[in-house]
Amino acid sequence: MALSSLPQDIKQYLIITGNYWAFTLTDGALRMLVVLYFHQLGYSPISIAMLFLFYEVFGVVTNLLGGWLGARLGLNKTMNVGLGLQVVAIVMLAIEPQWLSVAYVMCAQALSGIAKDLNKMSAKSAIKLLVPKDADSILYKWVALLTGSKNALKGVGFFLGAMLLSLLGFAGALWSMAGMLGVTWFMSICLLKQDLGKKKHKPKFSEIFSKSRSINLLSAARLCLFASRDVWFVVALPVYLSSQFGWEHTWVGGFMATWVILYGIVQANAPKLTGKPNTIHDSIQTAVAWVVPLTVIPLCIVVGLNLDITPLWVIVVGLLVFGAVFAINSSLHSYLIVKLADSDGVSLDVGFYYMANAMGRLFGTVFSGLIYQFYGLSACLIVSAVLLGCTVIITKKLQKVN
Repeated sequence: MALSSLPQDIKQYLIITGNYWAFTLTDGALRMLVVLYFHQLGYSPISIAMLFLFYEVFGVVTNLLGGWLGARLGLNKTMNVGLGLQVVAIVMLAIEPQWLSVAYVMCAQALSGIAKDLNKMSAKSAIKLLVPKDADSILYKWVALLTGSKNALKGVGFFLGAMLLSLLGFAGALWSMAGMLGVTWFMSICLLKQDLGKKKHKPKFSEIFSKSRSINLLSAARLCLFASRDVWFVVALPVYLSSQFGWEHTWVGGFMATWVILYGIVQANAPKLTGKPNTIHDSIQTAVAWVVPLTVIPLCIVVGLNLDITPLWVIVVGLLVFGAVFAINSSLHSYLIVKLADSDGVSLDVGFYYMANAMGRLFGTVFSGLIYQFYGLSACLIVSAVLLGCTVIITKKLQKVN
């Protein structure tokens, strides 16, 4: 089918998806650039984690306000604002290295966090409006494809960031990324014209907080789920690979990129692995069934690191298994929030949910640097298992509600 013959709403959604993909490349590249470059400058794991503090804090705020703004103004406007802010954030970092203080980088990362969550909220909310109300299997498939492709591209971004750092240096890498995203931003301003997702009545500011018990429980489960990943993945793992095995930037970036790409592929194919959803209750039961084994994996990695086994193999195999099972859990959660969200002003519920997601990343990022610096990688993995145990408990409560 020719693009010109597609319904206008679908063409708008395809443009939003393309914007989301372009943004995701720069987001993954920027994160890897910052971690590797400042580790190279001698920053401690805690200091590196603090560089991302505002990124995550403002992600929490943005998801709350962004969902409300999307319902009032339309998702096209929130998307364009996000793209523009990311260009500004990248350019802010492309200055002389001696001017890159921790406070300055944190401010640039704050803008990037706002931009990222405006884009994510816009793309995830739009899909709810384009799928028939009772077509649950189609909704699950499209949510999985969108989320999986985004994470695969984020993995490519990790590798891109490490490669650009090696080839062009920190400033050169940033200018090249700003140029690419600037073109995307200009095209988006020209092509995105409809107020997709605009609520029929303008919601009050008080409506940013969800009044649905199901949404609240699912959001709490999401918080714990993503904190469990980032508490050992965001800062601890890249620094561990670099310091313990002597890996260069390209190797670290390439390994992390490969992991995230495979993670995205599994996520996109989650419906084939879990089966098509029948009812909300069945889908939540499936989520419980997949999060229980995920809880055990970090503990198995800890045991492996303390046995007479090559640590590199323990990390590589453990990370791949964890990533595959985590991807399915994440995909199930992403489907459930879109399914449970109210169709009128969907961005309000989705924004609240991804606020919890950002809060989980915030906790995970901060404690990833803090725990790793004082107690090491094994302690990060134990905390990960505890958080996953909390996810199991909350998801079972969600099952009782539905």
